Amino acid sequence: MSLEPSGHPAESSQGQLSVCVLGSGSRGNAVYVSDGITSILVDAGFSAREIDRRMRQRGLDPAGLRAILVTHEHTDHVRGIERLVRRHRLPVYLSAGTRRETVAFNALPEVHCFACGRDFRIDTLAVRPFSISHDADDPAGFTIGANGSRIGIATDLGQVTALVREHLRGCRLLIVEANHDPDMLMNGPYPWFLKQRIRSRTGHLANQETGRLLADVLHPGLERVLLAHLSETNNTPEKALAEVSAPLAGTPVRLEAASQSVASPVWRMA
Repeated sequence: MSLEPSGHPAESSQGQLSVCVLGSGSRGNAVYVSDGITSILVDAGFSAREIDRRMRQRGLDPAGLRAILVTHEHTDHVRGIERLVRRHRLPVYLSAGTRRETVAFNALPEVHCFACGRDFRIDTLAVRPFSISHDADDPAGFTIGANGSRIGIATDLGQVTALVREHLRGCRLLIVEANHDPDMLMNGPYPWFLKQRIRSRTGHLANQETGRLLADVLHPGLERVLLAHLSETNNTPEKALAEVSAPLAGTPVRLEAASQSVASPVWRMA
């Protein structure tokens, strides 16, 4: 069994998990996940129009979405939610802390609060939220599974905890943050307070930290890793891939860097 890019993602067989990173970075984040029955977005940090456009470019039908799952309240993760909800009549799933920080969401027709550490379902998809360390109110990473396959998403976190490692073990596909190169960050144009925020335990992971995370969660069933939330100022895809790839050397795991401006292929778990 392997993860293969789908030429006809809208025709995925029922029960097969499909994943597409619609974009990832400080200007917007959104991930499409489907098992051929239930299709959701994890975050919607682009405008509703842009999300629709990127989905259609990959052969995905926005009208087929059934829910939006939210990691945390920062604008680059929630920008398009209100318009998408009203356009497609979607329920929103978020933590109680995220709901407190997104007061406008209280006017949405259907909002469900989850608790990190407690599994729940969105129709046929099994969702397990887990706490991460980021400067937000109760932010979450997720594993999402169907028919024995599971993916893991952890894209905004300042440190890798034992809890994060525990939840990401056993996944076939991982979407994990590799935000910055420390030297580029410290020698770059950002003001000092922002450099300190990014480097903090509630900021973002450096490439080397992501590499150590992958070394800890590597297992024979892991097939693909997508590096997410790369800084356009303090990182490059080439540097991130080179610095993260060491623990994957000699394994069949495929490593890629997600783009801010272009959606990834739709990867379907065959």
